[in-house]
Amino acid sequence: MSRIGKLPIPVPPGVEVTIYGSDVKVKGPKGELSRTVHRDMSVQLEDNQLIVNRPTDHRLHRSLHGLTRALLANMVHGVHEGFRKELEIQGVGYRAQLEGDKLILSVGYSHPVQVLPPPGITLSVEKGYRTIAVEGVDKELVGRVAAEIRAVRKPEPYKGKGIRYAGEYVRRKAGKAGKIG
Repeated sequence: MSRIGKLPIPVPPGVEVTIYGSDVKVKGPKGELSRTVHRDMSVQLEDNQLIVNRPTDHRLHRSLHGLTRALLANMVHGVHEGFRKELEIQGVGYRAQLEGDKLILSVGYSHPVQVLPPPGITLSVEKGYRTIAVEGVDKELVGRVAAEIRAVRKPEPYKGKGIRYAGEYVRRKAGKAGKIG
């Protein structure tokens, strides 16, 4: 059995789970998410716990078992507490600011770059203009938006300038002076 797949998902108070065949809908204080799970996977709600079962031990069913359980656990966590990713901006003159919902990035290009968040995502600029926080209920969407913001100016290995995830280590390289011969 899948060690992840067989773990029950505790449903915290204030979170409501509705199951219609292979459609699972989770509603909580932060928002609402729904997902259609694979038709072979069965999801049951018993004693405030979600349980995912698989029909056989075929390779496909084993892989779908853990995946389905992880996706449902992320949905429950998202509507209860939400997800958050932080990005740091490093570089002289690099900055971020909010105009309404839009994020305006000045990161060394001849023009400011505008980022519009999709519905369900909240952007905020913290610690002056050096930290960007991406928040939402859908883990996949939060990660994708954070990756798109990082892709505007990835951290470069020579001076370390750019946008990086909070706590990300950027391996530095020696420049021309480090060349021998």
